[in-house]
Amino acid sequence: MDRLISDIPRRRRSGGRKGHAERAGTAVHEQMPFRQPFNPDRPTEPLDEEGVRAIHRGTMRILSEIGIEFLNPEAVAHLKAAGCRVEGTNIRMDEDFVTEMLARAPAEFTMTPRNPDRTLRVGGGWMAFGNVSSPPNYWDVHTRKQSGSMQRYRDFIKLTQHFNCIHFAGGYPVEPVEIHPSVRHLDCLFDKLTMTDKVVHAYSLGRERVEDVMEMVRIAGGLSHDAFEATPRMYTNINSVSPLKHDFPMLEGAMIHARRRQPVIVTPFTLAGAMAPVTMAGAVTLSLAEGLAAIALLQWIAPGCPVVIGTFTSNVDMKSGAPAFGTPEYMRATQMTGQMARHYGLPLRSSGVCAANVPDGQAMWETGHSLWAAVQSGSNIVYHAAGWLEGGLIASPEKFVMDCEVLQQIQRYFDPALWATTEDDIAVEAVRAVGPDGHYFGTQHTQDRYQAAFYQPFLSDWRNWEAWDAAGATWTAERAHALSRRIVGAFEPPAMDAAIREELAAFVARRKEEGGAPTDF
Repeated sequence: MDRLISDIPRRRRSGGRKGHAERAGTAVHEQMPFRQPFNPDRPTEPLDEEGVRAIHRGTMRILSEIGIEFLNPEAVAHLKAAGCRVEGTNIRMDEDFVTEMLARAPAEFTMTPRNPDRTLRVGGGWMAFGNVSSPPNYWDVHTRKQSGSMQRYRDFIKLTQHFNCIHFAGGYPVEPVEIHPSVRHLDCLFDKLTMTDKVVHAYSLGRERVEDVMEMVRIAGGLSHDAFEATPRMYTNINSVSPLKHDFPMLEGAMIHARRRQPVIVTPFTLAGAMAPVTMAGAVTLSLAEGLAAIALLQWIAPGCPVVIGTFTSNVDMKSGAPAFGTPEYMRATQMTGQMARHYGLPLRSSGVCAANVPDGQAMWETGHSLWAAVQSGSNIVYHAAGWLEGGLIASPEKFVMDCEVLQQIQRYFDPALWATTEDDIAVEAVRAVGPDGHYFGTQHTQDRYQAAFYQPFLSDWRNWEAWDAAGATWTAERAHALSRRIVGAFEPPAMDAAIREELAAFVARRKEEGGAPTDF
């Protein structure tokens, strides 16, 4: 589709499906109100009881017999004090210790951003979807692939705030590579905190960045230091260095978060056949061992601190070595990890990912598989739910909008109205009134319900081919591009007290004068 999009005649690019804005009654388009979805379905559980026990045994054997490398002296000292077996950076943990630490972790918690109406519940059946995070590159149907920039970053932040089906603002949706890494976090978080009022994320890339972001979140919320630490206000995500390692800066950031009672998501990145065993059970087992080891450390340091176990287990293309996402293997690994997360009493994070290079059919079926695996696994936090391409190397506004259409449909799928069975829903009297020769369009039963009876898309085009062609034959990615530009053009940031904004700007300016965070260059 990459080439096909570029070949669409220019006259048709100027066309589009009319009626979205007019029908919505708003400046841009109609969408569902902001609300956090609750997944009412029983999770898909591929493992039988012996399968759960087998993966648990394998996980505990890795932790007790092989060990995990902790490349952070402070973490090693804590685990030595906890009674773990220490040989240099290698840490071995007994099952009893791991079990005791996991028992300290809460099964559910909340995260409250500067706008308390955007508070998120994490755990149980609650789900929260976040924007694409961390790609170095940008792509749209007109500019093609290019390096990320601050302008593109801000565009994605506007999309993140605009779409109500995006519940939190994760990492940088595209890296503004022209901003020096020493101060990039200051500029990015200032924009994120002033242009959104949703839960935000801090990269665990050293003490200075983490502490800067925490202070900025505290200021943006108008909070005292005690109030900031009284309840989760933000979060971080750390990744292991598979196989069997946790690095220095991520452990440092995770420990700082834990001490200040801010959530830590621990997400091993295991690719079966490359960084993990080629079997999915083996890859899941290794991932769990890496994740539980870090969670045990955090619970030793700060008992009861909020944590989430993450899964990013997929496979590689054995012909090229390239990562593959949205595969059957990825789906089963996510479901299996969800089953094990419930076994350990932990909330679960997964992702909406794909390996496609452009927002084409492959992109949507792979992301669709990933998102439905999140639903089926009982995931609570879903990273990269909108905008991800090329295995995480590209962020695309078209893909962001297309994914949000899918996310809204998932939220509608959770609506209890779809399976209500009251007498009015069974509608026997309507059936009697219509009989065998009538239709239901004009019945009072339909007239009373038709406006909210079915999901109404903001991007999909349900007209027949002739009507679609007459209106310009605009492909989905082109419609998504046009909508993304309208959203960005009409964007108005959420309200922020002028004194708070001024204090936030003063903090950024001071930290820049001090040099920001140390870097290698």
